[in-house]
Amino acid sequence: MFLQGISASLASLGFAILFHVRGYKLITAAFIGAMGGMTYYLSLSNDQSEVFALFVASFMISILSEIFARIHKCPVTTFLICALIPLVPGGGMYYTMLEVVRNHIDQAITLGVNTIIQACSIVIGCLTVSSCMRVIAQTRQKRHKKITT
Repeated sequence: MFLQGISASLASLGFAILFHVRGYKLITAAFIGAMGGMTYYLSLSNDQSEVFALFVASFMISILSEIFARIHKCPVTTFLICALIPLVPGGGMYYTMLEVVRNHIDQAITLGVNTIIQACSIVIGCLTVSSCMRVIAQTRQKRHKKITT
């Protein structure tokens, strides 16, 4: 599990460098990527489906990105994108296109739908956290307005 965390950390670090993240934020992006990678592999090792494991990992990454974005006073996407890229089902996309080229359309459709479901699982994990944070922020804002008026 730690090996997967280290590899996810290095991948996140590489993309953070590619996206010009600077300073101590590099370490934070790598840490969030490692936590997401370990969450993903921990879920898989507990006999969870890959779709559920991707949801849980993206949920964890989104929460950590929200927390560290507030600590470092930077946009959430600074950490979120770098940490999510190692979870993207690129292999599924590749094998889908490979089956299309080989003219195995039935297998291509099966792989393509599975890949789309995995990608949607990642998106739903991120949207859940983002929506909750937005509701919390709006509630705090309304409460603050009531107090000041």
